[in-house]
Amino acid sequence: MKDDKCKICRRLGEKLFLKGERCLSQKCPMVRKPYPPGQKRKRRSRPLSEYGKELREKQKLKNWYNLKERQFRNYVKKILAKKGGAEDAGARLIQILERRLDNVVFKLGFADSRSQARQFISHRHFLVNDKVVNISAFSVKKGDKIKIRPSSLKKGIFKDLVSALKGRSTPSWISLNISQLEGTIKSLPTFEEAAPPVEVSAIFEFYSR
Repeated sequence: MKDDKCKICRRLGEKLFLKGERCLSQKCPMVRKPYPPGQKRKRRSRPLSEYGKELREKQKLKNWYNLKERQFRNYVKKILAKKGGAEDAGARLIQILERRLDNVVFKLGFADSRSQARQFISHRHFLVNDKVVNISAFSVKKGDKIKIRPSSLKKGIFKDLVSALKGRSTPSWISLNISQLEGTIKSLPTFEEAAPPVEVSAIFEFYSR
């Protein structure tokens, strides 16, 4: 349904920007109804258990990156299998998720949301180093160049993209050439710049049970 993604944000109590520009407007349900769906505004919710808190943080990050449960669990389990402190584990997880092609396409402004970016990628609209990539989970690396396929530029979805990108800022690890509609991976992403709205350590606790 139309507002399913909005209900995710309301249920988790966090604006996850799942619907692009709508999330920045006054039409956003998190602005009009900043309480869980099905609840009255003034009703007090019960305090969450530790398990409930961990589950909520997991759900936030999973939806933030528009991932299915199996995909997300596999990323976390892979990190847990490696040695390292909790802080290092969190940084590694976020770096992996930030390097996904659907996230990069979104961060470049070529799509309004990660969900839309995933759809565009599956429709073969993007090139990585001049080769078509239609896998959203594709992991970019330093030096990679991402651009819109020339034949796709004729489509209406990209018609006014150049003007829409003017004045747009991108993360420091990505550079954007607006006139060429091309992004370049300058370095690896950092946890601090990604700033996900979650307590990542709670996610590892959840999957360690």
